[in-house]
Amino acid sequence: MEPVTLTSERLLLRPFAPDDAEDVRAAVQDPEIKRWIPLPDPYGIADAEDFVGRHTPDGWRDDTEYTFSVRPRGREHGPLLASVSLHHPRAGTWEVGFYTVREHRGNGYAAEATRTLAHWAFTALGCTRLEWRAEVGNTASRRVAERAGFTPEGTLRAAFPHRGTHRDCLLASLLPSDLGLPPAVPYLPSPRA
Repeated sequence: MEPVTLTSERLLLRPFAPDDAEDVRAAVQDPEIKRWIPLPDPYGIADAEDFVGRHTPDGWRDDTEYTFSVRPRGREHGPLLASVSLHHPRAGTWEVGFYTVREHRGNGYAAEATRTLAHWAFTALGCTRLEWRAEVGNTASRRVAERAGFTPEGTLRAAFPHRGTHRDCLLASLLPSDLGLPPAVPYLPSPRA
């Protein structure tokens, strides 16, 4: 798929570009991001250059991962507020990931960007289910997912690989109907017990 740019009320979501490397490197120095996201540590400029110059474009080209830089709407080169991405683990279901740059937390940017990305996934990619996963204890990520409309589904044992160990993770989902959109494939929910 060719890279696209998305907008919401306050945000511009665009693919990362090579000149975004320093923004990425600076953002992921935050101990909270390092705590929850399994990134190389230390994370230097070469890692960031590889991410924006190879990893991100490869995901778009291969239709396996769509990663966006989140900036203020109308300011393509404004400050990096957050990052959101879709990973394609299996047919019809995508997984969302995100982080918010430390100095921009508490403004709802990650939830707004995630809802924007979800709408695009359901309408342009034919996504039937969007999943969010995070290590148990990552309450900030859980709050963002819930604000974006995800429904908690439970805890998966040993399902989150992180720095050489497997940890328990939380799972939540978002369906097209949660955003008022028609599903790409009909959904028949189980009867409530």
